[in-house]
Amino acid sequence: MLKKISTDQVRMGMFIHALEGAWMDHPFWKKAFKLEDVEDLKKLHISEIKQVIIDTSKGLDVVKDNPVIEAVLTSTDPVPTPALVAKPSVKRVSASQERARAKLAIEASKKAVTSMFDDVRMGKAINAESAAPLVEEISASLARNEGALISLVRLKTSDDYTYMHCVAVCALMVSLARQLGLSESEIKQAGLAGLLHDVGKAAIPMEVLNKPGALTNEEFDLVKLHPERGHALLLQGQVKDAVALDVCLHHHEKMDGTGYPHKLDASQISVFAKMGAVCDVYDAVTSNRPYKAGWEPGVSLHRMAQWKNHFDDKIFQAFVKCVGIYPVGSIVLLKSGRLALVIDQSPKSLLTPMIKVFFSTKSKTRIPIEVLDLSKSVAKDEIVGHEDPASWGISDINELWNQNDLWD
Repeated sequence: MLKKISTDQVRMGMFIHALEGAWMDHPFWKKAFKLEDVEDLKKLHISEIKQVIIDTSKGLDVVKDNPVIEAVLTSTDPVPTPALVAKPSVKRVSASQERARAKLAIEASKKAVTSMFDDVRMGKAINAESAAPLVEEISASLARNEGALISLVRLKTSDDYTYMHCVAVCALMVSLARQLGLSESEIKQAGLAGLLHDVGKAAIPMEVLNKPGALTNEEFDLVKLHPERGHALLLQGQVKDAVALDVCLHHHEKMDGTGYPHKLDASQISVFAKMGAVCDVYDAVTSNRPYKAGWEPGVSLHRMAQWKNHFDDKIFQAFVKCVGIYPVGSIVLLKSGRLALVIDQSPKSLLTPMIKVFFSTKSKTRIPIEVLDLSKSVAKDEIVGHEDPASWGISDINELWNQNDLWD
């Protein structure tokens, strides 16, 4: 299908059928070609050409209704992948290979965070030094494969949500810090900040935190005290890390100044606190809570992209790059009409992850599980977009994710 689009909508993987304008206005000797070189994309963006005609039967289509994700895909900036952002001495492995080690890191971290919260509830001071080795373990797992740990840490129960949320935000902060090109010391600071960011919830009654229904105004006001209470607890525990203190106090601030506790605007919020805001919300909305089911990861990114003045645009774009356009654990619809679970990212492209096909939307039935690496031409299929499994009556994604045959 031929389609005319503006030049700023063009992204890698599209097939250029024709360039609108005089031949002297563009730097290409050919009129029809598949866009596979980022340098060609840069040349097109700075040329006099304002519109092009693409052939969607031979290449990718435009991204619909998601301006932030479209900005990620049309960016000419290099897109680091897990294989590229890992430490040079660390060999990247598949998500299935990293799964067992990631589980151990998660369990150890959950145990430590639970102990930390219990200490606070008993009036003891926080021992933040014990958290440093946990950040190291989480960071090492992410360096080997980012998707394995981040997808596993989503599998929370209502009883352990608060503790696992801290572990998840730690992992997301480390991943985002790497994506932003921060130094190793800053990456560790970001991870520690994520692990400690919600410690103030230890001072909030459990019956409020785990309430199965909507909070009253008084209960919500109580919950909103947790950043300041957490900051005070960190100071009481002699925590001197400025990043941890800042993220704990300011991870609920918004770019337009409507956040809490201090209603800071974008110019007053640090990069680390802006990172914390994105990571905190993403894990919260993708997790099952006592009062609602979590959103599918890809759907969550789409919805978060629509929230005006909530997140810093650059930070959010970087976050999309580090978790993937189609995050591990998300459900996607294929051109063939099948549904698939994303199980690993591809070092080649954010658009061609490793998937497990399990459902046919045409027959509306489960089908034998099939592994596809969409970065290889033999896959003969491609992702059309995100899909909400609930719309097909599928409610056992966590169980599907945990099935052993997904990791054979």
